[in-house]
Amino acid sequence: MTETNGASHSEAHGGSLGSRLNWLRAAVLGANDGVLSTAGLVVGVAGATDDRSALLTAGLAGLLAGSMSMAAGEYVSVSTQRDSEKAALALERRELREQPEAELEELTELLQERGLTRGVAMEAATQLTERDALRAHARVELNIDPDDLTNPWHAAWASFLSFTAGALLPLLAIVLPRAGWRLGVTVVSSLAALVFTGWTSARLGAAGPRTAIVRNVAGGALAMAVTYVAGTLLGAAGA
Repeated sequence: MTETNGASHSEAHGGSLGSRLNWLRAAVLGANDGVLSTAGLVVGVAGATDDRSALLTAGLAGLLAGSMSMAAGEYVSVSTQRDSEKAALALERRELREQPEAELEELTELLQERGLTRGVAMEAATQLTERDALRAHARVELNIDPDDLTNPWHAAWASFLSFTAGALLPLLAIVLPRAGWRLGVTVVSSLAALVFTGWTSARLGAAGPRTAIVRNVAGGALAMAVTYVAGTLLGAAGA
């Protein structure tokens, strides 16, 4: 592309998560949010009452609201990313049509930046352009696969289902055990689930899991503590 589009090129050349990992990222984040938000909700309600029907109603309401919200948010977010990818491809297609020589030189320079000599880069750029110019620029310059754009429906369904799966754990933990066990079972099982989602998210990002796990568990414990105290106070005030 031309120099006037240099800012967008810097972003494109920076790379991003592959579209094939998009659904998995959404699933892990959805499950984590499902556990965290629902655990905080039902523990807060448990601080105010031990009535099983009230806990079930609150948990189900939180599950449905959260899963729909996550799905809608993920759909909008990924749709925006897909629109950006389509716009970048359309701009690239126009520039290939209007200034093919400049685009060939740009592709050559990009290949040189990857370690090829000038002559080899020029030959490779020429062959790639003759085979499929748009695909060559999309992959080398924009880090986009034209045949595999991000799919907002995949991400939305992954978020919906994973949030639901994550939310079911604290929901079942708060309503199935007998009254004296509910709070403890919910807290322990929810923190264990947050350990798992923290570890998984760290591994997907090729990062060390310890920090992610500690951050996840600490946040979950704090959320449950705050909501429980709030529920207890509200329950006492209404008694």
